Amino acid sequence: MRYLALTGLLLASAATPAISQSSGQGDVSVTIYNNNLALVQDVRNLNIPAGRSVQSFPGVSGQIRPETVGFNAANTGIIEQNFDYDLLSPAKLMEKAVGETVTIVRINPATGAETRERAKVLAANGGVVLQIGSRIEVLRDDRLPTRVIFDKVPNNLRAKPTLSVSLNSSRGGTRPAQLSYLTGGMGWKADYVALFDENAGKMDVQGWVTLTNNTGTTFGNAKTLLVAGAPRVTGRNNGRGRNNNIRRAGTESAGREALGDFYLYPLANRTTIANAQTKQVSFLDVNGVAAAKAYEYRVPSFRTFEEPQSANTVLKFSSSRSGGLGDALPAGTVRVYMKDASGQPQFIGENTIGHTPMGSELGLTTGQAFDVKVKTTVEKRERITESKWKEYARYKFTDSDGQISTGSASYRSSKNYYQTTMRYTLSNARATPITVDLVQGGIWYWYDLTRIVSETLPGKRISQRSTKWSVPVPANGSTDLVVTFATRY
Repeated sequence: MRYLALTGLLLASAATPAISQSSGQGDVSVTIYNNNLALVQDVRNLNIPAGRSVQSFPGVSGQIRPETVGFNAANTGIIEQNFDYDLLSPAKLMEKAVGETVTIVRINPATGAETRERAKVLAANGGVVLQIGSRIEVLRDDRLPTRVIFDKVPNNLRAKPTLSVSLNSSRGGTRPAQLSYLTGGMGWKADYVALFDENAGKMDVQGWVTLTNNTGTTFGNAKTLLVAGAPRVTGRNNGRGRNNNIRRAGTESAGREALGDFYLYPLANRTTIANAQTKQVSFLDVNGVAAAKAYEYRVPSFRTFEEPQSANTVLKFSSSRSGGLGDALPAGTVRVYMKDASGQPQFIGENTIGHTPMGSELGLTTGQAFDVKVKTTVEKRERITESKWKEYARYKFTDSDGQISTGSASYRSSKNYYQTTMRYTLSNARATPITVDLVQGGIWYWYDLTRIVSETLPGKRISQRSTKWSVPVPANGSTDLVVTFATRY
C-alpha cells in the first residue's frame, strides 16, 4: 500500500497488556515428519491465578492448527482458546485504525518547522483517507517528511503469532504448563552424498538430514526428533510415491527406535530451528559399501527407433547389514560422485529413494550412457491364423525365479492373432565388455495374451507385462538379440 513509504509510524503509548502473558517459549520439543507436518511441545512456567484468567502464548507457529492444541497444567482446565495471527505491521496498524484518531506530523522541508494535526482515519483501502477538521484529505506518498503517531496498538494485533487460552484454575501460583499442537510449514528429508569407486566396486556414503522451517516462528534450543514416515492427515494428499528405486524390499530389522511403523532419528543435541532456514545435520557415514554399475534399457512397446538410444547408467547397492549401508534409509535424494584422473570428485548424477527397509537392493539411474546404445527394430509383423496360434499353445519361458517352465497355455477365442519379430542391436564403444539388461515392456501375459515363440538368448519374465534379457556386449563391439512374439493384439 502507498502509505508504507511514509518516513515513520510511531506509538504514543505501549499496547494494553493481556491479563497474563508468558515471556516466550519455554522447554521446546519438536517432532518433525516428512509430510510438511510437525508436533510442537512447549513447557512454560506460568503464574496462573485462581479462578478464570487468560494466558497468552507468543512464539507459537504461524501455521498452527488451532484445533489440535492441547494444554495441560495442574488444577487447571481450558474454557476457550483463540489464535491471533494478525501480525503487527505498518499496513495492519493503519487498517485497524479505521474509525480511530491519529496524529499527523509534517515537517516543512524549507524551514524545518513541524506541524501536528489530529485526524480521523476514514478508510485504508489502497490508500489512506483522513478527516482533518472539516476537510477530507488523502494521505499521499509525496516523499515529504511525514509520519503518523498512533495512540495505541490494537488488542488484536500481535508482534508475533500468539495463542490465547482462557483458563479456570482451582488454585493460584506458578506451575509448569505444557502446550502442544500440530503445525504445517516444517518438514525434513534425507540427502545422501555417495563417492563411487567403479574399479573397486565400493562407495562411501554420507547421509544428511535437511530441515526446513517456514512456520514464521523460530524454535530456540529445541529437542528435535525426526520421524521417517508420513502419518495420514485428513484433508491432505496421502498418496504413495511409486518411484522409490527399490529393486527388492529388505527384510532386516534396523537397530533404531521405532514409533509404530515409523523409524525415529533423534538429533544428538538440542538445536535452534530458525524461521526461513534450511539446516543440515549428519546421520549416516559409511565407507566401503559394495556397489556396482550396470546398464539398463527399457523398450515400452513393439516399435522401431530410427536412431540408437542411450542405455541408462544404473548404480546398484544394498542397505543390508552385511556389505551394505546397514541402516533403514529415510526418503531423500542420492547424489553420486566419482573421482577424475586427478583425484578430484566430480558429480555424475542423482536420483531419489523412498523410505527403504534395511536389507533392500536398490538401483538408481544416474544418467544416460555416452558409449552404450540400443537400436530396436520391428523386423516383421504379420497376421497369423488361429491354427498357427494354437500351435504355440505349448511353449516354454524362463520364470522370474529363473526356472524353465513348460505347459499348455489356455486357449481363448479371438479374431486377431499376430507374430512380431524384434531385433535389438546393442553397441558398446567402451574398451571393456559390458552386460546390458534389456527389458521389453508392453507385452501382456495376462490371460495368455503373449507367447515368446523364439529368442536368441534366454529371457526372464519379470512381471505380467515385461521380460528381461541380460545381453553381453563385447568391448568395442555389438550384439544382436532377436525375439519373436505371438500375440492376440
